[in-house]
Formats: sequence, C-alpha cells, structure tokens
Amino acid sequence: MIRRVLERPCTLAMLIGFQFAFMVYFSFGGLRSLASIFGRSSEPSFDYTRTHDVYTNLTCLQATLHPRMQIGELLPWCPEKSPYLLGPISVTFSRVPTLRRIQEKNPMVRAGGRYRPPNCESRHKTAVIIPHRNRETHLRHLLYYLHPFLQRQQLQYGIYILHQTGNATFNRAKLLNVGVKEAMKDEDWDCLFLHDVDLIPENDHNLYICDPWSPKHASVAMNKFSYSLPYPQYFGGVSAVTPEQYMKMNGFPNEYWGWGGEDDDIATRVRLAGMKITRPPVSVGHYKMVKHKGDRGNEENPHRFDLLIRTQRMWTQDGMNSLTYTLLSKELEALYTNITVDIGVDPRSQKPLRTRGPTPPPMKLPSNSSSKGASTRGKLTVSVHSAINNSAAAPPAEATVSSKRVRWEDRESKATAAPWRPDAPTTDFPKKRRPRSHKNTAKTMLSKQDETQRRPHNQTARSKPPATMTEQSGPGATNL
Repeated sequence: MIRRVLERPCTLAMLIGFQFAFMVYFSFGGLRSLASIFGRSSEPSFDYTRTHDVYTNLTCLQATLHPRMQIGELLPWCPEKSPYLLGPISVTFSRVPTLRRIQEKNPMVRAGGRYRPPNCESRHKTAVIIPHRNRETHLRHLLYYLHPFLQRQQLQYGIYILHQTGNATFNRAKLLNVGVKEAMKDEDWDCLFLHDVDLIPENDHNLYICDPWSPKHASVAMNKFSYSLPYPQYFGGVSAVTPEQYMKMNGFPNEYWGWGGEDDDIATRVRLAGMKITRPPVSVGHYKMVKHKGDRGNEENPHRFDLLIRTQRMWTQDGMNSLTYTLLSKELEALYTNITVDIGVDPRSQKPLRTRGPTPPPMKLPSNSSSKGASTRGKLTVSVHSAINNSAAAPPAEATVSSKRVRWEDRESKATAAPWRPDAPTTDFPKKRRPRSHKNTAKTMLSKQDETQRRPHNQTARSKPPATMTEQSGPGATNL
C-alpha cells in the first residue's frame, strides 16, 4: 500500500516541495533569517557606509559637569543608555598615532588608564585586560579608539596591558589569568573584558558591560571572517565575564603555549560550568582587525588538539587554582596600567639534557687463535673416538653421548674456530646455520675412521640391542 502511495504523482510533488522548503530554511539560517526576510527584524540595523569620527562629541561630554560635583555631593546615576552614542565609527590604520597625541585627546583619563564619568555615577565598572608582547603599533591604534569609545558609554573603566617578558612562547590565556588576578587587587570590578590587542570596535552600541547570567562573546562579526561568526562555538577575540563567572569556570587554561586552541577550551569550560554563551546582534558586534604577519614566538600550537581532548577531564585542575607567575613590575602609565610578568616557559620546549655516565669497557671481540680451534677440534675427535670404542666394549647401560649433543659440539667448535673479519658484526653468539640431517651428521663423525675398523663395529652394533641414551657414561648416568 505504501508503495502505491509513493508512486502517485501528487505524493512525489509533495516530497519535492518539502525538500525544497527545508533547503530554503537552512540556506537562510533558520527561522530568524526567514523572519527578517518576510517580516520585520528584531535586530537593530546600521548603515556602515555612513560612519562618524570616534572623537565627535567627546568635547561635549568633557564640558558638561554636574553642579553637584562642584559642591562635593554625590552624583546621580548615569542613564541606562548613554545619550552620547553615535553608532558606526570610522576606523583607519593609515597613520600610527603617538602616545602623546592620544593623551592630549583624552584629558579626562587619569594615571593607569582610569576613567569615570564627570557628570554622573556610572552603573558599571569594567576592566579591559589586553595581553601584549611586541605589538606597540597595534596597542597605539587600540588606545586611540578605545578610550573615547568607552567614555561615550559613560563607564567607569581601567585598561590593563599584560606584557610577557622574555622570548619564550607566547601564552595568551595564562596572561589573561594574571591580568584578572592583578586587576581585582586594584578595584572591585563587576565586568572583565578580555581583549585582543589587534581588534578595534566599529560600533559604540556594542556596550562593554557584562551579562549577569552568562559569559558574553562581543566580537561576533570581524572583517577577517567577512563580518560573520566562523563557527557556533567560537569564543575568541573579545569576550566579557563577571568575576563570579570567571571563577566558576576556573578561569582560562594555562597550558596553551602558542597560537590557537585556548578559545575553544574556554567555550568548553563555559558549557561544563553549566553556562551558555550570549552574543550581541551581528549588526552591532563589528570589529576591524589590524593586518599583521605571524609573530615570532607565537607560532601555531601543535599540541592544541591533544589539550582540547583532555579539557573535560582537566578543566577543574588547570586554571586559576594552578596559576603561578612572577610579577616583575606594575607601572601606572598615562593611558594604561602596564604589568610585566614572567609566566615561565613551555615545558615541552625544554628538552632533557643527555647525562654522560661512566665510559663502558671495550667490547671483547671473538678470538682468532688457531690453537684454541685446534684444541677444540682435538677434543671433539677424542670424544668421537671414545664414543666409538665405548659403544663396542661397554655394556648397553653405558652408552655414548647422544647424537644431538655431538652435533651441537661440532657446530660450536666450527663457530669458534672461524676466522674473524673486521667487517663482520661483533656478537658473542655463533652464526645460525641450516640444520643437518641425521644421516649427514653420522658421516661427518665417522669420516676420520678407517674402513676396516668401521665394518666390524657396525656389524657388532647391529647384532646388539639398542643402548639407552644417557647424558653421561658411568655408574651414575641419568637416562634421557
């Protein structure tokens, strides 16, 4: 019956229609994208062809002082949404600004990169933590755009630059752990923004505040990835967590030396800690990356996949509870707080030194003396003669040595008497040879005897019953 239904033209048309509908659904990104096409999108829309200068209305913000501030009374709370936001801002890297120029354009920034609104009490206190090494040009670009960006959002903030000393492999995640620990010593920050030095925000509606329930990934649309998310679990670039969320997932891993892997490890920690990643709208989370080549000392981490496999097992042991470092300096610069630390080196890069022990004794080469071979061959001849004479004269209970033992002594004597060559391998064991048959061995044993002595012995041996083979002749012989 099912076969008949499937053979109907209307049924086939319905199946093809459903397949086409599913293809359209997934190609447009699901219900959210279909709703934006056929209906009204809930996300804000911005025209990035019309951008504003990042310092447009900053002078208005600096000039407006609340009258209570002059009297010394408490300031009112800042509005939940700042009235100084512009939207898309123009970001260019044609000229590298100097630190002095940045300081002149931001006169309200205090020592250590601290700022608080002059006309209201901020509702949020954000610490921006930036790992850094040999990126002075990128740092100047970021400071030039980030200070006015945060001031227009009416935030109380501080910028911390974490500088890794030495030439060891760069460890971004461990530097972020150090930055969080040192920043919390200065202020009771309620939001921690973990920021790459080469990413510049392009929309000041991307608020640098934390979600009280879940960690937030801010850089959802980067020009490096054509302003889209590379994969659903991506957590790199710029992220924001509260101190409670940071400690709940045990911070960031300390074992990722080099580029790559730590972002995916952090995303896994968020999930294992029972939290979810939140993101701003794609139209808001725009970032532009400063173009640069690969850094020396920050090469691709070849062990990142092995470390990601063990994240589920080691995330409670590797993180803030296992952080070790040496604080070298903590300086309050005009635009930021510079923290220089020694976080050690990658343990995999330290190859163990080869310990040289005592000199071994010289190897004993096989002897090449003809006298030793001659004595061995003579011993074998005597044993053969004695075996023949004993077999003819002795009773059956006193038999000669077995043929197997005679063959082994013959093989050993020939291996010992062989001349040694320099190109031959130095070994104490005789060279393995093809085993001989019993018939050929008997001919070799009796080749030196006279024909006249061999015939009577054979006749006598045939007339006598077979002797019991013993390990040695004599009264105390043991039967084999």
